[in-house]
Amino acid sequence: MMTATHTRRQFLHTLSLGAGALILPKILCRPGKEKLGVALVGLGYYSTDLLAPALQQTKHCYLAGIVTGSPRKIPAWQRQYGIPDKNVYNYENFDEIANNPDIDVVYVVLPTSMHSEYCVRAAGAGKHVFCEKPMARTVAECEAAIRACQDNKVSLAIGYRMQHEPNTQEIIRIGRERVFGRPTLVKASAGYYDGRSDHWKQKKAMGGGALYDMGVYPLNAARYCIGEEPIAVTARHSTKRPEIYTEVDETTHFELEFPSGARAECATSLGMGMNELHATYTDGWARLSPFQAYSGIRGEASNGRRFDASIPNQQAKQMDDDALAILEGRPMLAPGEEGRRDIRVVEAAYEAAKKGERVILD
Repeated sequence: MMTATHTRRQFLHTLSLGAGALILPKILCRPGKEKLGVALVGLGYYSTDLLAPALQQTKHCYLAGIVTGSPRKIPAWQRQYGIPDKNVYNYENFDEIANNPDIDVVYVVLPTSMHSEYCVRAAGAGKHVFCEKPMARTVAECEAAIRACQDNKVSLAIGYRMQHEPNTQEIIRIGRERVFGRPTLVKASAGYYDGRSDHWKQKKAMGGGALYDMGVYPLNAARYCIGEEPIAVTARHSTKRPEIYTEVDETTHFELEFPSGARAECATSLGMGMNELHATYTDGWARLSPFQAYSGIRGEASNGRRFDASIPNQQAKQMDDDALAILEGRPMLAPGEEGRRDIRVVEAAYEAAKKGERVILD
């Protein structure tokens, strides 16, 4: 997620562009291309400190361009990564990216409220799309992005890096193959202390809040550990800093019910650290601790087995997997539909917290 301040003026201006944006001719990946050029949209913390360095380690894609509303950032990026002027865009001329054969993939790394718009515009420009999680604010926004990619015959992947991580893939396998029997209970939590007092993650209109920002980690984990879609949710919010968290949730606890009778007890926060995943089955258990850190993911199971496979860089693995899927014409590991499934539950969890009652998921 981008953490640099995105001004209100820029935010409102970009929202006004989507519907009337000029859709230019599409230029898809050239046949025989071995590496895909990626343009990062939004140059905040996640792009600057994680994605751009990771793209120096990838085998199937590379950093080809940038899109930013902060001109002062451009010279440093060009010096560090050798990005030519023709591959630098802002939010006003973004749609011209359609005419640039250097760029095959647009990676949307903006505030959540802007994800759907830039997925739609990127697809309209004929570019494949990587979109950072959470996918969008609403199911309707998710569906708009999915439809745009389908209509323009481009791929869409959501940045669920943990699904590409080998220890996470092992705990998914344990549940899928019933190694310890049927899953019965998942406990998952993800959070950190955010000391900022005026940031887009604390603004409702921009898609802020703990449940959006970090809550999709335990939610996604509950779904991939149990292997089912939840049928009901209860939730409650709390805050230790009501003077800061006036519009969105600082901490949320939520419980999920699944068709088999399995349950998930989840927590997420922007006010405290938490990072655990524990799955209980009819005949044993497995856990990851930490389960969504950028490195050091480690697991163990009730049979005494430990799993701590190491990879050099999670973001590089995620982007390489997705780029290779495009090059080979395969489905994405975490497509747009995966992001939509989580946002469906997030919307229901907010409704449950507001009403103070259990909400049935259609």
